[in-house]
Amino acid sequence: MPGVKAIIFLLLAVILGIPFALSLSREGSSIPDSAPSLIVVTPHVQQIRDEFGKAFAAWHEREYGEPARVDWRTPGGTSEIRKQLEANFKSVAKNLSEIGSWEIDEQGRLWLGPGSVGFDVMLGGGSYDHTLLKTGFPWHVSEQRGSGATSIRIESDVTVSLSAPGGFPQSTLDEWYGENRIGPQTLYDPDQHWYGAALSSFGIVYNRDVLRDLGLDEPDSFDDLTDPRLVGWVALADPRQSGSITTTFDSILGNSGWDEGWRIIRAMCGNTRYFTSQSTKPPIDVSQGEAAAGLAIDFYGRGQAQTVGGGRVGYTDPAGSVYIDADPVSILNGAPHPELAKRFVEFCMSIEGQALWQLPPLDTPEGANNPTLDNGVRIGPAHNALRRMPARRIMYERYSDHFVDHIDPFEVVSDVENPGWRTGVQVMMGCFAVDIAPQCRRAWGAIARAKLDDSFPPDVLDEMERLFFAWPETPVDADGAFTTGAPAERIPWTESNYRRVRSSWRAPGAQARAEIAYTSYFLDNYRRITELGRHRRLAQGVSP
Repeated sequence: MPGVKAIIFLLLAVILGIPFALSLSREGSSIPDSAPSLIVVTPHVQQIRDEFGKAFAAWHEREYGEPARVDWRTPGGTSEIRKQLEANFKSVAKNLSEIGSWEIDEQGRLWLGPGSVGFDVMLGGGSYDHTLLKTGFPWHVSEQRGSGATSIRIESDVTVSLSAPGGFPQSTLDEWYGENRIGPQTLYDPDQHWYGAALSSFGIVYNRDVLRDLGLDEPDSFDDLTDPRLVGWVALADPRQSGSITTTFDSILGNSGWDEGWRIIRAMCGNTRYFTSQSTKPPIDVSQGEAAAGLAIDFYGRGQAQTVGGGRVGYTDPAGSVYIDADPVSILNGAPHPELAKRFVEFCMSIEGQALWQLPPLDTPEGANNPTLDNGVRIGPAHNALRRMPARRIMYERYSDHFVDHIDPFEVVSDVENPGWRTGVQVMMGCFAVDIAPQCRRAWGAIARAKLDDSFPPDVLDEMERLFFAWPETPVDADGAFTTGAPAERIPWTESNYRRVRSSWRAPGAQARAEIAYTSYFLDNYRRITELGRHRRLAQGVSP
């Protein structure tokens, strides 16, 4: 049986490892094959991988007197990486007897010995997903150890974290970050499971030519994307597929409040051209004139503006309402090279590593003026302007004059904490917009045309807008679960009721039934709006 287990474990490891191995990049052809390879899984683009791989190899040889390389693995976006890592860790947890050393600490967390998993570091993604790496998953350990009279069976309920603390002294963290805060967010995990290597903001990318043709000014707030003249011209990602866009919508709700925030989101959805599963698509389509504006992560928006050139594409972080999040690096539990992984974190947080994010490339005229450190190293990326925001305050204090983008995230960040309504965003947006996008767009278009028609009856327009922004009630049984039968109560969709409604979706199959009911409600309202737009009168004696 042990042999069979070992074979099964090996096959699982191979199958789960295939996506990670699809993109392998070795940095520095002069590095000998015998040099250790740090295995880094990341959602980052090739330009970031190229710059960090080469710079880390040079830094490591200079600082530690020996070569090292980065072996990049890029299986997909952040959420997909996290899911694959969790699947890999669960396969390892099933076969503890086959992997060598492991231990359970006093807090009931299971720690794997070096080399138990095939990856050292995860670089990139938001603090939300890296916090989920730390949280890990619950697991029951049942393991026979020893033999004969000394044989014992270990039975424990444990937590398996996917990441591990780096263990840097607090003085080092203070040097890197100072106060562990940007707006309401932390810059690093207090338990050191993740460290913010860069900062990400979530703003608006726009096409100046298209906006001018539509008679619109450049946007400087999220509310600007609700203008009815933008019907069919706004590019958005599906929040069920993109964690970053979910964060953006949650931030809009936090900064604008429940009622006004949902009004902005729903009107923005009425203006959509599409909902994509890829958060990189809106900036590209905006740059090509396929859309007038869209929501984007800062470096996607700025990068596309740089690629297009000529000033046609712009990007803005709405000041005072922009959400800024740490883009972390995490050392993985059971990493093959834990010491090398710790050195990689050290490099990412060094002045050299931080300079890669925002200084101009060294092979450009602008990069020729980049600062030189005391060790003689001129800082900045070799070939690619990455246009990301460094996480260390000292970079803005010392080097902001050399930055490609003159922005200080510590000044523009919103002080409002995200309310944590992500699940509601994903469920409700799927029902009122993503899954019925044509009907939503058609209804909003009818409202837009009515607003432009001076002869349109005001009472009918008021009713159309009421229907568009209306919410379904949630029928629940005596246990508080969503029901399609006789309800014990109907719960309105309000801020005070949010957690009760969300809890009603947790019973098996409840969320799917709720989504069907909600979608039907919104479809009925959109049909009624379209009819009112055509007939311009309310039915006598009937409440629509």
